[in-house]
Formats: sequence, C-alpha cells, structure tokens
Amino acid sequence: MKPFFRIIGLGLMLQFVFLGSTMAQILDSSYAQPIAAAPKKADKQLSAKAFIAPGILIGYGIWANNNHTLQSFNHSLQEALYTNRPHEKVHIDNYLQYTPAAFAIGLSCAGIKGKDNTKDIVFIYALSNVILNTSVQLVKHGSHQLRPDGSDYNSFPSGHTAEAFASAELLRMEYKDRSPGYGIAGYGVAAVTGYLRMYNNKHWLSDVLAGAGFGIASTKIAYWAYSKLRPHFYSKKKNEAFILPTYQQGNIGLAMVYRPQ
Repeated sequence: MKPFFRIIGLGLMLQFVFLGSTMAQILDSSYAQPIAAAPKKADKQLSAKAFIAPGILIGYGIWANNNHTLQSFNHSLQEALYTNRPHEKVHIDNYLQYTPAAFAIGLSCAGIKGKDNTKDIVFIYALSNVILNTSVQLVKHGSHQLRPDGSDYNSFPSGHTAEAFASAELLRMEYKDRSPGYGIAGYGVAAVTGYLRMYNNKHWLSDVLAGAGFGIASTKIAYWAYSKLRPHFYSKKKNEAFILPTYQQGNIGLAMVYRPQ
C-alpha cells in the first residue's frame, strides 16, 4: 500500500508544477487579448446541482469518521506521509489558502474584469468567510476529532483547506467566462494546501475532503446571499437600515448599517 500513497502525494505535488505553467499561460493570454468585461449574471437561485460535489466531499468526511475501513485508510495514508518518515513542517499553507482570492481581487484591480466589480468581489469573499468560519467552527466543536499530531481536538474539518477551496471557487466564479484556466489554477493551489495539511500531520484525509466541501459550498451560498443584499447598496432610497455579517480577528457577529436621509 505504501507505493500507492506515495503516488497520491506525488500526484498532488505535480499539480503544483502544472499550476505554475497554467498561471503563466493565463497571464500571457490576459495581456495579449483586449480586455472586455464579462457579462453580469445574477445568482438569484440556489441550485441543488451546484451542491452535489460539496455534498459528496462533506458526506465522505462524516462517513469516514464513523467507518472503521475509512478510518484505517486515514491512518495508513498518514503513516506513509508523516509517521514513517518524520520531516520538518512547512508553513506555506498558511498563505496559500488565501492566494486564489487575492489573485481574483488583484486581477480586478488591474482592470481585468471578471463577473463582478472589485468592491463586490471583496464583499462576497468576506461574506463567504463569515459563512465558512461559522459552519467550520461549529462542526469542529461538535465533532471533537483528534488531530493526527495529537495537538488538539479541532481536526474535523480542515479550516485551512476550507478557506483555500472557498478562495478557489471565488476565482473560478469570477473568471470562468474568460477562461477555465483560472479555476484550474485556483483549485490547484487549493489541492496543494490540502495536501500540505496532511504533510504537516495536522489533518486526516477525511478532514481535508470535508473542508474542501465546506469551502466550495460557502462561496456558492455567499454569491446567492449577496445577490439579495446587493440592491440595498445601490438603492435610491435615502432612509435605509439593514443588517450585515461581520468577521474581525476571529470573531463573528452582525452589524446594523443605517443610512439616514
């Protein structure tokens, strides 16, 4: 079984190599072609079809926590990645998780228009993080799953991976009409982030897969929610009050915004 696990690890790392060339092609094509704004589309309905993949990922994670065979697979993979070959941990995953969203915002600021304007992208990303952190933290406390390194009981699901895939889905949603390469690049970074969480002995495979599901679903919900909130920001009414989610320094809350006459 060990060669099989090494192949899995090698495959994920090869995505990182492929990612570099993909992003280079994206940038070359972006500057070589005239820049035109992508058509605006409203996300006014939540499609069940859009949640099939996230649901499968989350479902696998939950099932793995209650299935002896899948738990054994978790442990076997972790032994191949870390236990049998202890190594120095890397910290680049702390930054990679935000890279796709930063790339999306950077492209928008540079004038390479996506689905939304820069202000909308920033707000959607913030809203996605509120949804993401609320759901992930609730599940972490409820599942009480021990990390592979035994450091605490906040293993399931992986927050870093959730953030990375939420970020990747934001990039895909914004620039999918320009080129599928943007989404491929973003998801490549997210996959590497998930792999590094296992490489650093911080998460089981089931934690990473479930985290990916939570991340993707959070961004999809954020787009739908923002389509409902957005008219309030551009309303011509002078007297208006509405409630917005907030996320600051790890604290989640609500804020009321009042716009007087």
